[in-house]
Amino acid sequence: MNLDLLDEVCDHARINSKALKRRVELKYKTKTKPRQFKVADLVMRKVHPYQLENKLSPKWTGLFRVVEVLGNGAYKLETLEGGASLRMWNVVNLKFYFS
Repeated sequence: MNLDLLDEVCDHARINSKALKRRVELKYKTKTKPRQFKVADLVMRKVHPYQLENKLSPKWTGLFRVVEVLGNGAYKLETLEGGASLRMWNVVNLKFYFS
């Protein structure tokens, strides 16, 4: 009898899983604020955890200029003196600099 009900239990679990994923996605989209930067915008970048000296160290560093928008939230940065960054940065690790 349990083997006969196995397909129904699997279908029920699949439906619940899809519903949960949909609810999580909806919650994420309502809480996040989409950010997009343009070329020449001034931004600050998040400090890596290994760069923090102690818990009172600043969490954001530098002043950088956006050089290139690479798509999918990736940006190439440079310092204000013109030194190019060696890597690309995701929008999650950047925030606007307001002066």
